[in-house]
Amino acid sequence: MATNDEYYVDRCLDGHPDDYRHLVQRYHPVLMAHLVGQLGSAELAEEAVQETFVRSYFNLSKLRDRRSFFAWLMGMSNRVALEQQRQRQRDRRAIDQLAQRPVPESRTHDYSLAKTIAKLPDFHRELILLRYYGGCSCKDIAEQVGLPLGTITKTLSRAYAQLRQLLSDPNLQQNCEV
Repeated sequence: MATNDEYYVDRCLDGHPDDYRHLVQRYHPVLMAHLVGQLGSAELAEEAVQETFVRSYFNLSKLRDRRSFFAWLMGMSNRVALEQQRQRQRDRRAIDQLAQRPVPESRTHDYSLAKTIAKLPDFHRELILLRYYGGCSCKDIAEQVGLPLGTITKTLSRAYAQLRQLLSDPNLQQNCEV
């Protein structure tokens, strides 16, 4: 007996969710071919196919004409593909914006400095990282860690002094525990 889409949709809605696999098996190759052409990549198409099947399963009850399952599924796959394309465009724009930002000279990587900072006590290291690499003001740091501004500025002053000492004396750098 050849079963149609309407039969499997009815079965799924009547409490037999395992029967949805028949619809997946039937339309997976069709959707893949359609979405590879639309998205230009088998990997992206596979992701869109999976998302389409998940969405269609959870929205089966909204399908008005069960005989038009395939057309409904194709429409859903087109929406999923469009959403993916828009998301990739947003991601690309965000990456481009980040790439266009100039890196301040003071924040370029100096690995010897980073290694020395790593040798500082935890709290001193955290404050220096927030201030120097994170670009936070002392006030921002105070709010973030929940301490008074005076405590932050005094602790940062001590951390800078300790860092200067470590950087100026190679013996201390080697003997200081990480």
